[in-house]
Amino acid sequence: MMCWVPFLAHRSGIKAIFYVPVSSASVGFLLSETASIESHTNGPPGFPPSIRLYKHVIRRLEVFDSEKEVGSGLTIKQRLRTSICESDAIGFKTCRETEGPYIEYIENNFKKPVLLAGPVVPKPPSSFLEENEAILQKDQFQELVLGFEHSGHPFFAALKPPFGSEIVEEALPEGFKARTQEKGVVYGGWVQQQLILSHPSVGCFVTHGGYASLWEGLVSECQLVVLPHRGEHYIQAKVLSAHLKVGVEVEKGDKDGLFTKEGVNEAIMAVMKVDSETGNEVKRNHDKLRDFLLSKGLEDSYMDGFVQKMIFLLE
Repeated sequence: MMCWVPFLAHRSGIKAIFYVPVSSASVGFLLSETASIESHTNGPPGFPPSIRLYKHVIRRLEVFDSEKEVGSGLTIKQRLRTSICESDAIGFKTCRETEGPYIEYIENNFKKPVLLAGPVVPKPPSSFLEENEAILQKDQFQELVLGFEHSGHPFFAALKPPFGSEIVEEALPEGFKARTQEKGVVYGGWVQQQLILSHPSVGCFVTHGGYASLWEGLVSECQLVVLPHRGEHYIQAKVLSAHLKVGVEVEKGDKDGLFTKEGVNEAIMAVMKVDSETGNEVKRNHDKLRDFLLSKGLEDSYMDGFVQKMIFLLE
């Protein structure tokens, strides 16, 4: 983390903006001045409610306060906070309508202007492309695909081979391929998910909770299920499931962080089962939010505001 960049910019008479590639909720939860290991369960004092993390996630987040960079002696949190605090403004790819309480918290906590670029959802491409994703342990990989099978729905899973396997085929549960060959595909590469999500036959999107994937899911017509994989994924999953209530998170063990095929199936069925109360609620909320995100002029309005605030910084 190049926390020296703002200092160099200022020495050259240049304004510095810290543009963040994750949600504002993640930044506020993890990097506020009062954030600590003890506060990681519910967030720091004054943080908007609805985000509560598993114990296993809290253990993983200890690296923010403990691991130090060779040479500088600064922790990850210290480097990130230095970058933010020494910058003239903070930028996010989001809008107040989706993350308003978290943006307000950051403004109050960091005392910096916050520049919002809007959702900046890319146009669907015309070809399949590869992109990076999360890698699972073999047992969790098997629980995931078995959960897809148990849902009874046709499925297409684009997954990287789990740790210890060269190809996805060798990691599949015994008999899985024979049982699902007429209704499911597990593909060992990466596909451009926007093309798939826009297909009329696709009704549910199970995502790891990466920020870009969440935006692509929000502007799709698919029901959303989140299976977070690492730190900020868990916070972003809570924003989607507990704050916006536009999707369902797969339940994991509080201490070990493991999910089961039953948990995957339950989350999928919660949003896909006909007349499901949860499914109907998240669909209503998702439909309303999607219509807003795709409304004419939204992107231009936010980008214009972003540029105007940058100009204001120079005055």
